[in-house]
Amino acid sequence: MLGTLYAKLAMGLFALLAGVGLLYTFISTAAFRESQDAVIQKVNDNLARDLISQRNLVEAGRLNQQALKDTFELYMTINPGIEIYLLDAAGNILSYSADPAKIRRERVSLEPLRRFLGDESAYPILGDDPRSRDERKIFSVAPVPSADDINGYLYVVLRGEVYEAAQRMTRDSYLFGLSAWAVAVSLAFGLVFGLVIFRLMTRRLEYLSGLVDRFELRGGERALPYQPSSSDHPDEIDRLGLKFERMAHRIAHQVEQLREQDAQRRRLVANVSHDLRTPLTSMRGYLESLKMKSEELSDAQRTEFLQIALDQGERLSRLIDELFELAALDAREKEPQPEPFAPAELIHDVARKHQPAADAKDIDIDVEVSRLPAFVVGDLAMTERVLDNLIDNALAHAPRGGQVELCASAHDEGLLIVVADDGPGIPEVEKAHLFEPFSRGNEREAKGHAGLGLAIAQRIMDLQGGRIEVRDREPRGARFLVLLPLAPPVHGPVTES
Repeated sequence: MLGTLYAKLAMGLFALLAGVGLLYTFISTAAFRESQDAVIQKVNDNLARDLISQRNLVEAGRLNQQALKDTFELYMTINPGIEIYLLDAAGNILSYSADPAKIRRERVSLEPLRRFLGDESAYPILGDDPRSRDERKIFSVAPVPSADDINGYLYVVLRGEVYEAAQRMTRDSYLFGLSAWAVAVSLAFGLVFGLVIFRLMTRRLEYLSGLVDRFELRGGERALPYQPSSSDHPDEIDRLGLKFERMAHRIAHQVEQLREQDAQRRRLVANVSHDLRTPLTSMRGYLESLKMKSEELSDAQRTEFLQIALDQGERLSRLIDELFELAALDAREKEPQPEPFAPAELIHDVARKHQPAADAKDIDIDVEVSRLPAFVVGDLAMTERVLDNLIDNALAHAPRGGQVELCASAHDEGLLIVVADDGPGIPEVEKAHLFEPFSRGNEREAKGHAGLGLAIAQRIMDLQGGRIEVRDREPRGARFLVLLPLAPPVHGPVTES
């Protein structure tokens, strides 16, 4: 509990209010004392002058020493709160009404006295206290015998030792009690009010902290929505909560992607192991047969076995090349190198390249180009690689005596190429994963394809900012649409024009 933000804020508020209360008490006490000094000095500013005139201290221009002595004795009796000193013109103490054993100064500074006599509005004015070496007190002063002929000064300390002792005794108890009550009441009120405010503020932080804890307990799989206190004017806590919600959704999505990638990696490893093992096993089997039964086999059989082993080696080499190519594309080690090329010439060159394979299966490659520009800008090698993979795929699925269509046309967003076959088509359940590595149906696997050609084609189109899609062909077969942008990348489904 003490480690929570609310507890720390509460302790900080308590310390702050206590400090403010003590500071207020100190300042108010000092201000009260100064104002009281100013009032006392203002009320008694003529006290020294009145003593001189009323007590007949000056006779015939000279100081009456007996009258001065009588005045000292009288005021020590009727008003022990003041102390009377007789000073010469230099400020030296000549006589006084105080206890001689307690006098600590022999001289009083004249500068405060001159200020007092010259400016009566600057109260309080503090002068030297003869009873102390350092302390200064309020006073009243008058020149002796007169302002025209100054032989000395009658210096009256208004807060004498007796007054200070009595005031200290009463003031300490009174101010202590008053200050204690003021601080206690202020502290209680401020603390209660502050704790209510802190609670209103920190409960949203507790709510956000709870969301973070639950998100952690769920392993980052699903983020809970954050409900802001105000949708019109969100504060820093609301903005933090909304940002955490968005961040949690991204983390949950990334966790899901990582799990899917891990599952794909496991499937990839399993498929790679299977596809590598199959040609290796076949090639090894035929080579071992040649070694063990070489003398028993005829020349035709030995030639057939060697050819099968070579075909399996070629299949293995092609699979390894495709794996390296796919890895390079995924790592973006291969980047498009745009250059001008003639699209019609590319289409016809690709068709001629695959014509021998088509003739072997008695398949007709029908090429159709219409409204093509003379030159377009793109990566020629990558585009040709995509077409090679699509035509290989079409030839593998087209029946003997069937047809493969290779069409190209100008499109609003670039160059549209369509590769279609009249094979069995692609089931709907396979379309969602058709462009994933090693995603293949039983028929395709039987034909010896590793399922990497379409994945490579899609990676290439992604790098070029284009798209590749698969659709059904009527009445049977499959159609692959390739849209190669000739300017900025395009988005959205491919529309044929």
